[in-house]
Amino acid sequence: MYNLFKAFLFLFDPEVIHRLTILFLKFIPLNKAFIPKELNTKIFGMNFSSPIGLAAGFDKNAEVYSKMFNLGFGFIEVGTVTPKPQEGNPRPRIHRIKKEKAIINSLGFNSIGFEKVKVNLLNKKTEGIIGVNIGANKDSKIFIDDYISGIKFFSNHVSYITINISSPNTPGLRELHIEKNLKDLLEKIKNLKTNNEVAEVPLLIKISPDVNDDDLSIMCDIFLEFNVDGIIISNTTIERPFKGFGTNLNGGLSGELLYQISTNQLKKVYEYTKGQIPLIGVGGISSAKDAYNKIRNGASLVQLYTGIVYHGPGLIKKMNSEISTLLKNDGFDSISDAVGVDAEIKNGT
Repeated sequence: MYNLFKAFLFLFDPEVIHRLTILFLKFIPLNKAFIPKELNTKIFGMNFSSPIGLAAGFDKNAEVYSKMFNLGFGFIEVGTVTPKPQEGNPRPRIHRIKKEKAIINSLGFNSIGFEKVKVNLLNKKTEGIIGVNIGANKDSKIFIDDYISGIKFFSNHVSYITINISSPNTPGLRELHIEKNLKDLLEKIKNLKTNNEVAEVPLLIKISPDVNDDDLSIMCDIFLEFNVDGIIISNTTIERPFKGFGTNLNGGLSGELLYQISTNQLKKVYEYTKGQIPLIGVGGISSAKDAYNKIRNGASLVQLYTGIVYHGPGLIKKMNSEISTLLKNDGFDSISDAVGVDAEIKNGT
């Protein structure tokens, strides 16, 4: 049924449809999907009912996250949220690349700001695991200061915080991947924790898939040095591994074309960090097999968003069931047993 409905939805501007979807979800009831018990996994000291999470970008303003759990997600990440409200880049800024089951977006951190998102988080309390993805305002003079203020602002209100230094749509943001800048950011975060200026909450770094191997190795050494709680791999890519419509569009590419790029990087990060840092695998997931492969390559958890656009909301329930079968077929009792088995390093040995 979704395929028939999708044909109609795809006639209209993606951003308009997304907004209508959010409004629709606010008012319709959703039955809670069954999640097999063997998918329960403990990461960051928290029990995730499923390793599948909703990636940032769908519920930017924390409006419907409580509803999304009913689809079978084990955790939800809202945002990206910026300190001050901002419109983002000019429209149109979301484009479907239908043939490739991909999306290119140049949103540029459109956000209602920290204050209003916190109100939404407080008004829609849930027992589920909620993360907030924080970014920097485009006109900010010092991006690092925006992240520090975000950590202080949200640390008492969410299960974890993602520090998004990898969007390709805010000029200069990816410069935080540079060794000196990354160390400056992590040093300030370390001082926050040392001085007890923030509540105890896992702080994750979301990185770009476009980092070369040498720089990625350096980044991983820095993550180990500063005992980073977790790494999300990865954001969208500026690469265009296809021909035709979309190759000249600005913005980040997500969807199935990102899958191999992000999974290769995931495996490298798992190996570079010797399995010592929990990883969340994101990029191009559209099936249980995709998610399970990321787990086998080092991901303790996974996230998706574009896959739902092309395959519908029933995808999550289907994936939960099929991942359970894949685990059993491989003789694993739990998700943690499968993490990193296809990488060269397992559990740091």
